[in-house]
Amino acid sequence: MKRRDFIKAFFACLIIGHDAPEIFAKEVRKLSGHQVMDNDSYVKDYLNKMRNFNRPHPNDICLGKKDLLLLDSTVSRLKRLQRTVGYGNFHLLSVDDAIKTARTYSRIGRFPKPELEFMENIFSTDAARYGFADVKPLPGFTDKIDKRASKKVHGTGHYLYCGAPLETYQKIKKELGDNVILTSGVRGIVKQFLLFLNKTVRNNGNLSLASRSLAPPGYSFHGIGDFDVGQVNFGVANFTGRFTTTEVYHDLISMGYAQFRYPQDNMLGVRFEPWHIKLNKTVT
Repeated sequence: MKRRDFIKAFFACLIIGHDAPEIFAKEVRKLSGHQVMDNDSYVKDYLNKMRNFNRPHPNDICLGKKDLLLLDSTVSRLKRLQRTVGYGNFHLLSVDDAIKTARTYSRIGRFPKPELEFMENIFSTDAARYGFADVKPLPGFTDKIDKRASKKVHGTGHYLYCGAPLETYQKIKKELGDNVILTSGVRGIVKQFLLFLNKTVRNNGNLSLASRSLAPPGYSFHGIGDFDVGQVNFGVANFTGRFTTTEVYHDLISMGYAQFRYPQDNMLGVRFEPWHIKLNKTVT
């Protein structure tokens, strides 16, 4: 994309505000994750937002008071659902499975119509409105994860798709040894809902802020093959910039596995994720 086209799209978004951020997203999607080097102040502002991903910024999209109540009740129900079906199984749960299970167990409670409508609205909204400019690999609200096509990785609580994802992880594990661990594998739409909405809860309904750290439901490539790795005994720091100080990260770089989905200063509206392994070949 030409520099003037990028600036035009960026400036249009600033002028129009909440009504048409998709103008900017359509342009940056063309970059396909490639870094843009530009010293213009507008680009600097954008990159500043990405580097300060966990802070609110002007023109962030936030939920209104009515939806904040639905947000809280939906997240609480999803957490009860996860506790009931188990952490690992929850990763593979579809929306239809979630509705059926919630209806079956009184400790979860059935999803009321307003909560389901709220979830459908979140899912159907073009994430470009939040500033998230990547594609949507799971486009259907009720898309399912085929459990038969995945395998649970011993000692992690996570699943990986058979084929390229599992083989890639096994190769990394063989070459890097016990120092590396799978920190997140297959994630269906329901799991992504919980992650994304829980982040939104913690930030007072700020959907844009949440999307800078977590793909909105349907947009996560964990649904079709990508996975995360980390350093053993490094805990939640594996999902922070501190991961780049670890032996595992440097081994990933030196051995050529550092094909990250969201590299430093990417133009997709997503923070740098050095732990997220991008699969060149994913399952469908």
